[in-house]
Amino acid sequence: MSNPGAILDRYKEVCKAEGIPAHKYIIKVLGKAQEDYISEPSDEMTLDLAGNNKLLTDTRLEDRDMVTLCQTLANSTYVSSLDLRYNNITDEGAKHLGKLIETSVSLRFLNVMCNDIGPDGAEHIARGLHTNETLTELKVNGNKIGNKGGMMFASALQINTGVEQLDLGDADLGTESVIALATILHYNKFLKVLNVNRPLLFTHQEETTVHMANMLKVNTTLREIHLQKYDMRDFGTERLVETLRDNMALSYLDLSCNRITRDGAKHLSTLLKRNTPLQVLDLGFNRIEDDGAIYLSEALKHFNTNLHTLVLSHNCIRGNGLVAVADAMRTNSTLYSVFIWGNELEESACVAFNDLIESARLDTEQTDVQPYVVDGRVHLSELSHGIRRHYYWTPSYGPDVEKKKDDLLM
Repeated sequence: MSNPGAILDRYKEVCKAEGIPAHKYIIKVLGKAQEDYISEPSDEMTLDLAGNNKLLTDTRLEDRDMVTLCQTLANSTYVSSLDLRYNNITDEGAKHLGKLIETSVSLRFLNVMCNDIGPDGAEHIARGLHTNETLTELKVNGNKIGNKGGMMFASALQINTGVEQLDLGDADLGTESVIALATILHYNKFLKVLNVNRPLLFTHQEETTVHMANMLKVNTTLREIHLQKYDMRDFGTERLVETLRDNMALSYLDLSCNRITRDGAKHLSTLLKRNTPLQVLDLGFNRIEDDGAIYLSEALKHFNTNLHTLVLSHNCIRGNGLVAVADAMRTNSTLYSVFIWGNELEESACVAFNDLIESARLDTEQTDVQPYVVDGRVHLSELSHGIRRHYYWTPSYGPDVEKKKDDLLM
């Protein structure tokens, strides 16, 4: 099956053989893909069956649709990407997806975020990874796979050598599975991106943060890690900084939605002074205040030449701290993207960022604020330019369709 038309014919045959009605959404997407193929032939295909695409469907896919779809794609060498997010797939449907992963020779990307997959379904998908050699990116975020599911994926990473990007965020992981993933990554030399946001932790000892820090001390392949909602405090931040000082691989560190204060920001400033390869630092929704912003700004102003994106949204920063950030941007020629909405935007901060934007030092596409003037006074309004703007939502039309391709990965 080397074109969408052949896949469509095969899908109809499988539906007839299984006695399962063909889903109108799948028929419509494959039909449209065939029309595009006629005008512009391609060697591979992205099969986008997201359940929240209201322009194409009002009926989400269910488990029975996975039976026919997975049989259709089992021997296909044409489909390289499969997007099934926001559907009604449960553990039963995940069983068929696991078989597809196990047998596929072309599938490189699979997205099942925000379905109804539980621990048993996660086990089927993880077992498929034991023999799969083609899949490089897997998104399971938003499925309540729990501690058991997390342990299954940790086990799979011991064997699989192909997966480079794994998203297990908002999946109800427990302490044991987070520690297991950190332990496996002491030895796994293939994974480059890991999202383990919002685990369910029942301790204030920050064991998971310490284990992640110890992993980052020896791991030389991980480029991006997301540790949102870890209940991380300044102690955990200090442990991370201690190990990241000698890490020459990590370029994206996401510590948003934690409990980091100015002391944690001070520790992070020492990391920035080391000028490690870190390029993106996300500290949104913490509480670093003016002092924390000043610590980071001093490091960026005089020592760092690698960081290009800094997120400080919703951090209780007032005028002095934001002015310090703006001053750092005038000196630092590498830093080009800063997000500050949700702080106390006093007039001094508004004037400072207005000057940056007016002088073209800061592009409005690279920040989340835009200046305007009322009665001779400068104010800042919010722009929807978040660092992970298209993480949950993907535009179907408009200028953002092309921009989303350049968005940061997770």
